[in-house]
Amino acid sequence: MKILVVEDEKKVAGFIKRGLEEDQYTVTVTHDGADGLKQALEGDFSLIILDVMLPKKDGVTVVRELREAGKRTPVLMLTAKTTTEDIVSGLDAGSDDYLTKPFAFAELTARVRALLRREGQDRGAEITFADLRLDPVSHKVWRGKTEIDLTAKEYGLLEYLMRNPNTVLSRAMIADHVWDYAFDSFTNIIDVYVNYLRKKVDKDFATKLIHTVRGQGYVMREG
Repeated sequence: MKILVVEDEKKVAGFIKRGLEEDQYTVTVTHDGADGLKQALEGDFSLIILDVMLPKKDGVTVVRELREAGKRTPVLMLTAKTTTEDIVSGLDAGSDDYLTKPFAFAELTARVRALLRREGQDRGAEITFADLRLDPVSHKVWRGKTEIDLTAKEYGLLEYLMRNPNTVLSRAMIADHVWDYAFDSFTNIIDVYVNYLRKKVDKDFATKLIHTVRGQGYVMREG
């Protein structure tokens, strides 16, 4: 599998490249956002590892322009920023996961494997719940006849809820299945994304589908 690494710190980029090549990945490295975007658009990569702070074009802008161009290649963002707002901005732009610096290489490779595994899964037929419909192939979602525009993480969260209707899903379960995280500090981001999803899926409709179960988590059910 081919992986594109966009990282301006050459020692970090070299460290990532050597480690991934030892795991039998083919790795291309570039050191600025503009060239990274060009290579991502023109190349056939299975995964992109993208730093946030880059010369010429920052990582958030790169992933946003990549998604606007229709490229769905999974993106793992590397960031030294750890606030909820900073992490959410990258996820909102269209990244699939993030890893804060400094990181252990074992954690990086675990994230890489998880993203590649998720991308390679056969998602099968359309999923429906009440008047909500999700197409796993095109990643499109409709509520009745209204198409709903979702970010990558909003889509992943909704898909998990729809695949487990009438089942209370804890924040830990959501973190593990949607983000491949399993720690409490990620809870706030999950709550942020549930609120985002509610505004798009439920706000303008009489029947609410996403519900909070106090002290337990979230559930998709009618009424």
